[in-house]
Amino acid sequence: MPGTGLWRTKSIEQSIKDTDEPDTKLRRNLSAWDLTVFGVAVVIGAGIFTLTARTAGDYAGPSVSLAFVFAAIACALAALCYAEFASTVPVAGSAYTFSYATFGEFMAWIIGWDLILELAVGAAAVSKGWSVYLETVLGYLFGKGTKTTFDIGSVTVDWGALLVVAVLTTLLAVGTKLSSRVSMVITGIKVAVVLFVIILGIFYIKGANYTPYIPPGETGGAGETGVDQSLFSLIAGGASSSFGVFGLLAGASLVFFAFIGFDIVATTAEETKNPQKAVPRGIMGSLAIVTVLYVAVSLVVVGMTSYKDLSTKAGDGSHKTLATAFSANGVDWAANIISFGALAGLTTVVMVLMLGQVRIIYAMSRDGLMPRGLAKTGEHGTPKRATLIVGGLVALAAGFFPADKLEEMVNVGTLFAFVLVSAGVLILRRTRPDLPRAFKVPLVPLIPILAILACVWLMLNLTVLTWLRFVAWMVVGVVIYFAYSRRHSLLGKRQADGVDEPVKAPEA
Repeated sequence: MPGTGLWRTKSIEQSIKDTDEPDTKLRRNLSAWDLTVFGVAVVIGAGIFTLTARTAGDYAGPSVSLAFVFAAIACALAALCYAEFASTVPVAGSAYTFSYATFGEFMAWIIGWDLILELAVGAAAVSKGWSVYLETVLGYLFGKGTKTTFDIGSVTVDWGALLVVAVLTTLLAVGTKLSSRVSMVITGIKVAVVLFVIILGIFYIKGANYTPYIPPGETGGAGETGVDQSLFSLIAGGASSSFGVFGLLAGASLVFFAFIGFDIVATTAEETKNPQKAVPRGIMGSLAIVTVLYVAVSLVVVGMTSYKDLSTKAGDGSHKTLATAFSANGVDWAANIISFGALAGLTTVVMVLMLGQVRIIYAMSRDGLMPRGLAKTGEHGTPKRATLIVGGLVALAAGFFPADKLEEMVNVGTLFAFVLVSAGVLILRRTRPDLPRAFKVPLVPLIPILAILACVWLMLNLTVLTWLRFVAWMVVGVVIYFAYSRRHSLLGKRQADGVDEPVKAPEA
């Protein structure tokens, strides 16, 4: 039976039934290939073009490749749980919708609020990264000195970030299928650039750069300390989280940002032609592709140049990227190609992050936890109002505010969502064994438990400051829930009217 109050759950059948409401109905026109493209589009981007070099230089050294493997294992375990949920509950909202069916309304709101943080901050941060690469590309075309920012009084406006957000907001409002086609073209370009990096970079690898594979940990003032070091290293008494074992673990938690994307595939389940089969294939397919590419790129980059040359702690404000390794070897023409590829790559990252953000708000609004008007779909079968609001908020954050330390904020939110989804699989297997499941997680309960442990472990290796910010954001979310969402909950109103009757489970 559904619970009441904070723990009232929305049945799977009711969630599926709500997808047929005429005013909020999404158009089903995505295939497994479209979902794989979306996953690869958002994953191959900020992480591979910017995080690889910086993580090697500041945290893990040559062992950054092992850090990617650790992060990929945690993602793969969670991906199996996402695939089962998405094939069982083919409804927009991803972890939010899954949590509503298992943990109840309050936890669903918390995870939805958490995902808003993840996706909005991620889209804003990557938009600013896109603007940096645009400035580099414009420098090649029109000469150095071309800027993508200008000052209005004491405020710096990033017109490059504003431009990409405006264009992508328009694309998303017009239709998800069109967005997928644009993603397919751009994703093809950046995958080609990544392969170019791997193939060309192999010829410049020097074996000596792999030694020591795990550099000795820094101590004293040399490393990050206090609230800037990882929570685990602080608890364990480590001097810093730069290099050594603590550095490797902190690096794994940081490069986890590079894998974020497969969970966004689950947010499009309601717009997929055959979600029971297409969503699991899209999730696992995109994760498998990017894992191979990430490990290969990280091995090439640290083999081309010493990890010490990739450090960003010199105080000169330099940004280390994949292009840095090629410039260090005198291959400037290749560095230019990589910059163009990164510009294309970050474009699709921003678009898919915004797509996921819109679908989360859409799902929460349809349930009444946010204003219902945001769930209304227009002539193109997309939630236009929610799309425009998300575009405006991301543009505001990216265009007028500086972005730093944002990757970790995205990571802690995503890992928290993964923990709940993995736990939700265990709960739903016990409470609703009758539900048809097109995809089942193997070795239950072992795989979900390992997924939970792996994600919590990565969370512990994020910085203390990140945890403090995350807690503050969650407190704000709790206040909003009790001030607005609980009173406007559609499920709550149905229960009050006595119409929240369970519906017969759908046929497989």
